[in-house]
Amino acid sequence: MRLGGKHLDSEGYDLMGLMTGSEGLLGVVTEVTVRLLRKPSTARAMLLGFPTEAGAADCVAAVIASGIIPAGMEMMDKDAVKCAEAYVGAGYPMDVEGLLIVELDGPQVEVDHLVGPGRGDRQGARRHDLPGEPRRAGARAVLGRPQGCSPPSARSRPTICASTARCRAAGWSRFWPRCARCRRRTGCAWSTSSMPATATLHPLILFDANDPSELRRAEEFGADILRLCVRVGGVLTGEHGVGIEKRDLMGEQFTEIDLDQQMRVKCAFDPDHLLNPGKVFP
Repeated sequence: MRLGGKHLDSEGYDLMGLMTGSEGLLGVVTEVTVRLLRKPSTARAMLLGFPTEAGAADCVAAVIASGIIPAGMEMMDKDAVKCAEAYVGAGYPMDVEGLLIVELDGPQVEVDHLVGPGRGDRQGARRHDLPGEPRRAGARAVLGRPQGCSPPSARSRPTICASTARCRAAGWSRFWPRCARCRRRTGCAWSTSSMPATATLHPLILFDANDPSELRRAEEFGADILRLCVRVGGVLTGEHGVGIEKRDLMGEQFTEIDLDQQMRVKCAFDPDHLLNPGKVFP
């Protein structure tokens, strides 16, 4: 079966959207035809330090509200900054509570304007310069290594519990203080990146995999983040679908009627449940 075409939308059911969004739940994709986009001529990054984590979170919403669409944003709390800095010595400031790395791309004149003087003066931000361009993926690359450094609380071998969720941009100011309370309760260190155009969050939770109690706290913190996203108008996932870790939280977002309708679609395409069995549905 071939879906889609050169047109933007086709009449009738959006089967291509359904198949793509199902992420392997309804069928197997054997061929993909894509449209190529021109590579941006310029890409630059800004490093912003904040006296509070809430200030860094508010800056994300403020950037979106101003009409700027960054290529990416990475946010780290103080513990995550210390861990990353101890491992690679990237030159991150150590006296901030929240750190935001903002990547911008496009024509050079536009990028130069967006990263010009004064552009980082939001929510008490201080702009920091690094010898090299800070990479947005730096936190994930560093903190994702099991042999990495120990966070300040002397955990021996940090491991990453990664997830995705989507929180509406307008909900950031409500989301962040609640999330901070959850983190303090569980004692977890964490980092998060976001895709501002869709307000997609990528929480990275540090814990010692050799300590079962830390694993339980990390899982509890991850579930709390997802519930918070739903409560402030977001959804359980931003891009990676619903696997085992989010399956039993589907009831937080959908009613029984919703889930029954989704299951009817699944059974229409895959009556024997051969594709991704045990995923998505509680």
